[in-house]
Amino acid sequence: MKKLVAYITTGFPSLDFTVDAALALADAGVDTLELGMPFSDPVADGPVIEAANLQALQNGFRLTHLFEASAKIAPHIDTLWMGYFNPFYHKGIDHFISQAKTAGVNGFIIPDLPFEEAQPYKPVIENAGLHLIDFIAPTDPKARIETIAPGAKKFIYLVAYAGITGAGKSEDLQEVVSQIKACSDTPVYVGFGVDQNTAREKAKGVDGVIVGSAFVKVLLDEHLSNSQKIEKIVAIAKEIKEKINA
Repeated sequence: MKKLVAYITTGFPSLDFTVDAALALADAGVDTLELGMPFSDPVADGPVIEAANLQALQNGFRLTHLFEASAKIAPHIDTLWMGYFNPFYHKGIDHFISQAKTAGVNGFIIPDLPFEEAQPYKPVIENAGLHLIDFIAPTDPKARIETIAPGAKKFIYLVAYAGITGAGKSEDLQEVVSQIKACSDTPVYVGFGVDQNTAREKAKGVDGVIVGSAFVKVLLDEHLSNSQKIEKIVAIAKEIKEKINA
């Protein structure tokens, strides 16, 4: 059974909504939840997730809100924090490890922390029983893949294309997937540009998909009530889970 990872932005449109949406996605069959940490300059994200980040910050998001929400969510679904390195550096990795352990969160996804620069932090995180997710891009040469993939844990985040989330580009990933699987047994999940229209194709040859913008786009729709937003993202999650396993 291929896995579905869902991203939502913490605190958008509200913290209570984040908890309700997360639990609904868990019930809908989502396997892992990425709780996004709102940041003012989300360099890997496209305009959809960037807009949600900025609105969450304007609504007064603080890191304590992430910790509070996670304590209510993580007991019910495998949860990771997705955030940029600035808060981790500013508060200290030990602080995030401690808070994650308290809340029951299982690890971190930090898209602007390259593999080489992550090396001082990764052993500390793993020794605490948590995961730091490794990224591989289709532009990575074989030698780099052979450096990253063997030590990757939980899953490898395969970026579907060079660019930002939600751009909907398409690249043939079969060669890079083969190179990863030749040197690692860690599951490979593909992210960037995955939605209900592309999921079946993107899931070919990999073990799961990561979906963010397709959900956050619904959360940004001011014509929908909060209950309607949850109903819609649940429907999207169910459709994607069905398509990737068809």
